[in-house]
Amino acid sequence: MALASGTKLGPYEIQSALGAGGMGEVYLARDTRLDRTVAVKILPPHLSSDPDARQRFDREARAISSLNHPNICTLYDVGHQNGTDFLVMEYLEGETLADRLHKGPLTSDQVLRYGIDICEGLEKAHRSGVIHRDLKPGNIMLTRSGAKLMDFGLAKSTPRQQAPASSLTMTVSHDSADHPLTAQGTVVGTFQYMSPEQVEGKEADARSDIFALGAVLYEMAAGKRAFTGKTQASVVAAILASEPQPISTVQPMSPPALDRVVRICMAKDPDERWQTAHDVKLQLQWIAEGGSQAGIPAPVAARRRLSQNIAWTVAAVCLLAAVALAATLFLRPTRPTVPLRASLMPPKNTSYDSFSFAISPDGKRLAFVANAADKAEGTLWVRPLNSVTAQELSGTEGASFPFWSPDSSTIGFFAKGKLKKIDAGGGPIVALADVTAGRGGTWNSDGTIVFSPKSSVDSLYQVSSSGGPVSAVTHFNKERKEDSHRFPWFMPDGRHFVFYMSSNTSAPSIDQDPVAGIYFHDLKTGTDTRLLASDSCAQFANGHLFYLRQQNLMAQPFDPGSGKLLGPPVPVAQGVTYDSSRWVGAFSVSPSGILGYITGAGDQSQLIWYGRDGKELEKVGRLGIYSGVALSPDGQRAALSIGDPNSPTRDIWIDELAHGTLTRLTFEKSNPVGPVWTHDGKSIAYYTNRGGGDIYQKASSGLGGEQALVQSDSTKYPCDWASNGRLLYMNVVSGNGARLWIHQDSPDKKDSPLLSTNFSEEFGRFSPDGRWLAYVSEETGKDEIFVVPFPSLSSKVQVSTAGGEQVAWRGDGKEIFYVSPDRKIMSVSVEAAGDNFKAAQPHELFSAQLTRVHHATREFDVTKDGQRFLINIRLEQVSEPITLYANWETELKK
Repeated sequence: MALASGTKLGPYEIQSALGAGGMGEVYLARDTRLDRTVAVKILPPHLSSDPDARQRFDREARAISSLNHPNICTLYDVGHQNGTDFLVMEYLEGETLADRLHKGPLTSDQVLRYGIDICEGLEKAHRSGVIHRDLKPGNIMLTRSGAKLMDFGLAKSTPRQQAPASSLTMTVSHDSADHPLTAQGTVVGTFQYMSPEQVEGKEADARSDIFALGAVLYEMAAGKRAFTGKTQASVVAAILASEPQPISTVQPMSPPALDRVVRICMAKDPDERWQTAHDVKLQLQWIAEGGSQAGIPAPVAARRRLSQNIAWTVAAVCLLAAVALAATLFLRPTRPTVPLRASLMPPKNTSYDSFSFAISPDGKRLAFVANAADKAEGTLWVRPLNSVTAQELSGTEGASFPFWSPDSSTIGFFAKGKLKKIDAGGGPIVALADVTAGRGGTWNSDGTIVFSPKSSVDSLYQVSSSGGPVSAVTHFNKERKEDSHRFPWFMPDGRHFVFYMSSNTSAPSIDQDPVAGIYFHDLKTGTDTRLLASDSCAQFANGHLFYLRQQNLMAQPFDPGSGKLLGPPVPVAQGVTYDSSRWVGAFSVSPSGILGYITGAGDQSQLIWYGRDGKELEKVGRLGIYSGVALSPDGQRAALSIGDPNSPTRDIWIDELAHGTLTRLTFEKSNPVGPVWTHDGKSIAYYTNRGGGDIYQKASSGLGGEQALVQSDSTKYPCDWASNGRLLYMNVVSGNGARLWIHQDSPDKKDSPLLSTNFSEEFGRFSPDGRWLAYVSEETGKDEIFVVPFPSLSSKVQVSTAGGEQVAWRGDGKEIFYVSPDRKIMSVSVEAAGDNFKAAQPHELFSAQLTRVHHATREFDVTKDGQRFLINIRLEQVSEPITLYANWETELKK
């Protein structure tokens, strides 16, 4: 009988069942003493009286207890309670190799990486005098840290007696990945992975595990078992007398040297095999380091042995056949290609992030970010397009904007302040560069990744896919009101790419904006050429440039070498989801000829009240295009910048929180953002894009006209009012990021810089008593929160420790809140006495998918008592499917 949730076995509280087999049941449990998650394996009651079963259970405990290694599942404890024997082991998050093989063969890199891990674990076991004797994919777990060996129930330190030969002829009904052929009570092990000496009932030693290792490596690389059959007798016959088909025949692009390693592992005579797991590990490491010239298929070398005369003869025959085939095809009428569309739903209980999906260059897989209902952060998933299931990639929490390597083996993405990469089949994650808010990446065949590290005021950068120094690629020019360079896309030649450039001009429409649009960059010359005005970034495939115009996905003929548009654009899909704040559409194209897109409303968010514990308290208003959240001093109203769904314009609105009514404050069609209340709550300052970036002020009642506070050619954003009526604002300068300045609201005072540094600074907020200023600076190499005394500026204290932005104070000045790079609300207790300022260690309050619409805005605010947080929550996760569109070129020709 299965154990119920809540059952106690000593200090271990059962939570749920993980799985069951013929010799044990495994449960997820909580170690109540150490407060950690563990796996508990029990011997079922019907086996407790079986001496053989008890012996196997005890043997597993003794075997694992002697082994302590990163590639072996750790045993924590052994116990017996009320007739139940149990083992307490390390809880492993991941999937078994058997489950992974359901999806097909592993890549060569994965075979080598996991193979080396398995060798490491076996080497430790063998040196400790333990032989596994049941090494198979079902007993190997793939985790974030690598492969781990499990289930030492058949392990031995002493020889066993030979089993009767008659037991090897029993017929079974099936042979599947879930149910490999086994025999109970006779020869120990699983037949498809047993060595010849094991199936003959002879003594097994470490070299028997080497044979099984070879069979496992074979299956990892080939995607099928080395030895198969309908009966145990046929499997045994194959193991004793047959050689498996070479891996290079099944998977032609596998490393040739791997064939040799596996063949020697599975030699019939134990003396002819590799003698230790260490030997196999060295061979795999040599292949991984390039010693085998892994990119050369094995059949190529074999074909070179043909004589020259035979080669010429074959060539002549092939030429004649080709001529005949060409004539046949020319005379036979062609069958028309039919455009195909299919809907792809997200995995169960998840929803897509509309703007974070990418089809692989070979058209075989889809990488996407999905959010589960019970998780605050989305994770990266991969789905083969010929499969109905998708694989979640462990360790990718917070992922966004995935992009593929040219060979479709690896995925780049942004998460937790880093540009990262991961094998498409999962595995270790490698961080390549720091980012603030990644806005797209692209990867060429030379191993160069071009990416956008920030959401504003920066150029594109490049880094090697192997890691290394980061350097600027495009040339950011703030003087002509460029806002950002983002979402690059390499052309097939790897030398050119297109990218989107946003602007800070006051143009009323995208067609009248002289700066914004799609640009063509040449890596060799460093030149940028503006191609066209567009609402979104662009992608290229099959001679066409794809981009959005008013939510219509357009395909325009394009020469990727010269950067020339070759014809008018043609719509291929309508109503495609669009994010006007990031200039990105919900679509992905692949050179394979497959196009994917999501339709429906996008660019929406929801204002939600949260408690300090992260629990949702209530929603505020309806879904909308919100940015900038600023609570009035009395906490009764919220100033917001709300966008028009039918145009890229915004206006400031006032939300009467108690009544849920909205009142429009601005009508100037100048895209005002970043509202800031005066301390008496009577007026609001905000940024507009008139004149390049001016600051205006208007009565919060909405009565009367607006007043110009700051007008200049520079872009300036209001941050906070000082208690004496001065306005602190952010000055964005060409190529140097942001600077904090003071504006004196009087006729005889001039604006002046607040801090004289060489670093970008922004988001200044005064403490409630006006004596301290908290702000964001990049002086450590990434955005961090600092506090200085005001107005003396005589000292400086760093408050955050791992990145931070969007700072706010509690009403009594004893706590600072900010947003971490992985979108968590952080809290820091602070203490000010005279000129001394002390900050405690930051700690996380809760995670939230804050929208980051504009670099001049805060997307959360907090009540004076620090108990309630009003947050603008991103709603990019949608239930709409991804529409896959194949043979789209056929419709373009109509």
